[in-house]
Amino acid sequence: MIEQKTPHQHKNHVAVLNRLARIEGHVRGIKRMVEEDTPCPDVLVQVAAVRSALNKLGQIILEDHLRSCMVKAVSEGNFEDSMRDLKISLDRFIG
Repeated sequence: MIEQKTPHQHKNHVAVLNRLARIEGHVRGIKRMVEEDTPCPDVLVQVAAVRSALNKLGQIILEDHLRSCMVKAVSEGNFEDSMRDLKISLDRFIG
C-alpha cells in the first residue's frame, strides 16, 4: 500500500491546478453536449481531448515527482521504498 507522506508543493503546482480547472470545464462541456443530444462522433472527439489532457497532466505530475520526491528519497536513503510506491502508482496510472 502507498504510504501517505507529508504534503509538499511541487514546481508545477499552480500549472497543475490550472490544467485541472480547464479539464473540469471541458468535462462539463461534454456533459452539456450529451444533454443536448450532440452527435456521438463529436462527443467522442471531446472525450479523446479530455483523455489526452489527463495523460499530459499525469506526465507533468510524474516529472515533478521524479525531480523532487525521488531525488529527495535517494539523498535520504529511502530509494527502495519510494521506488516501490512509484511502481504501484505507475501501474495504476497506466493500467
